[in-house]
Parts: sequence; C-alpha cells; structure tokens
Amino acid sequence: VPSGKGFAYSRKFQCTTANASLSAGSVFADQTKLEGQMLQHLKKGTSSAEKLTLSFWVKSNKTGTIIAEFEDIDNARTIGHQVTIDTADTWEKKTWTLDGDTTGALDNDNGASLNLNFVIVAGTDFTSGTLNQDTWVSRVNANRWVGCDNYADSTSNYINITGVQLEVGDTATP
Repeated sequence: VPSGKGFAYSRKFQCTTANASLSAGSVFADQTKLEGQMLQHLKKGTSSAEKLTLSFWVKSNKTGTIIAEFEDIDNARTIGHQVTIDTADTWEKKTWTLDGDTTGALDNDNGASLNLNFVIVAGTDFTSGTLNQDTWVSRVNANRWVGCDNYADSTSNYINITGVQLEVGDTATP
C-alpha cells in the first residue's frame, strides 16, 4: 500500500499465465456492484443528477492504460475513463470527476443498479470502436474499453489497487 496513507491492504491482480494474443471476447475486470436503493441520492435520471468523484491508488510494474467505467445496469448505459499508469512500480493517486446522468433513473431496490469496473484486459469485442470518454451513453460493447492495454501479456505483470473512494460532488477528499 502507499506509505502513510492509512491503508492496510490492496487488491493485487497478478498475471500467472501470459496471453499476448487475446481472443476477441477476452475481458478481465474488477467489478463492484452497487444497489439501487443505496444510490437514490444521486438523483440519476433527473435534471438535478449529482456529479460523482472517484479516487483510488494504483500501482503496476507496467505503464499503460486501464479503464475505469460505471455501468448503469438498469438503463444499459455506461461512462468510461482512460486511466494512465505513468510510472512503473510507483503508487499513483488517480481522480475522476464525472457528470451526473440525466437519463434513466436507477431502480429503488436491493438489486445491482450501478457497477464500477476497473478493466485491465479487453479483447476487440470491447475495443474496436470509440471510447466515449467521460460521457454517459447507451451501452455499445465495441466502445466500452477502447485504449485498454493488455496487462495479461506477461507473467511479470501485476496491478495493485487500494483506497477506492466514491463521493458525491466534484472534490476528492483525503
């Protein structure tokens, strides 16, 4: 974990079998499912939809790009963001502020309504289009994870993620 930040653990993804030639449908992502009843304060689907700020720490031996994505399960919508790992073997704090989505309210139940995906491997079924960077759109698989590098191309590769924080508003707090 990054020193002095108060984290005891991180999640580590380590490649144990290299796959330099991904199949078209390949995908590896860390997914967190959020219940709709816990998200009603976001006012999604209204003209008052709240901005969100996602912050997290990431470290990898490989520089490149992963994708952070929110996937609205109830309305088949997504918003993605390319996250660049700039320096190998160094903890980096990443922050992404996204506009509230004025289309499609989330169900007010205990079902998964919004997924947070950190995508570290994606085949051409998901990368052959154009990433709708920082814009809520109807889900089109070919456009979802464009620009994602292949972190499964060597058994030396790893990615650590910790300190994931999602907040209402446009500021990441410590």
